[in-house]
Amino acid sequence: MAKDPKARNGGATRAGATGGKGRTRPPVNVVSPQRPWGLIAAAVAVAVFAVAVLGYAVISVNRANADKVTSADQIPGIATFDYAGAQHVTTPVTYTESPPVGGPHDNEWADCTGTVYDVDIRHENAVHSLEHGAVWITYNPDTIADGDLDVLKGLVEGRGGMLMSPYVGLKSPISLQSWNHQLFVDSATDKRVEQYVDFMVLNNEFTPEPGATCENPNFISNPLVVGDQTRVGGGTGAVPSDAPVSGTPAP
Repeated sequence: MAKDPKARNGGATRAGATGGKGRTRPPVNVVSPQRPWGLIAAAVAVAVFAVAVLGYAVISVNRANADKVTSADQIPGIATFDYAGAQHVTTPVTYTESPPVGGPHDNEWADCTGTVYDVDIRHENAVHSLEHGAVWITYNPDTIADGDLDVLKGLVEGRGGMLMSPYVGLKSPISLQSWNHQLFVDSATDKRVEQYVDFMVLNNEFTPEPGATCENPNFISNPLVVGDQTRVGGGTGAVPSDAPVSGTPAP
């Protein structure tokens, strides 16, 4: 009796179906998506830094604005006076205030283009600078600290509308004068110093001669000191205060 071929090959057939070398699907490689953690961390760091810088800037601006003044009476301790301008004299003047803040003065002004003098300049010439809108910083050479002197020099040097000089016998280490205003302080780091300077320099509201020049090169090279007499003609480079002048008035 013949055997069924399927029966003869049944084992092979079953083996092929279950474990033979038939065609199989290749294994699938599962790749997890990679997150750019380095870039994310860098971006976060930059954002945090930017926020910190912005916050510091806002705080700094707010602090600076908090110290700004919009009127003279906002500066504690400031004294005010009532002198008229345009009173030119050739004789010495005995001033009521020391240092003076206004009144009769010499026809020649002391250069006030951010000028630092190392001598006690003639007061009659300094008062004329005040009439032009300058702030005159004086200091007692016997009582001021070396560090404060450096701070004041840094504040004055090269700044238009300012001059600075020693003042023998000054009652405090430092004083600031502008026309009809005065402030005495003990330290150059007193915040009122910068408040006074920022508000008073070339402030047309208080200046008898707004726009008048502060330049007088001859006074820089040959300054008059306390005890000197007036200089005939006002010195080379100076012009009468009622003549046309150049300058940059305060806004």
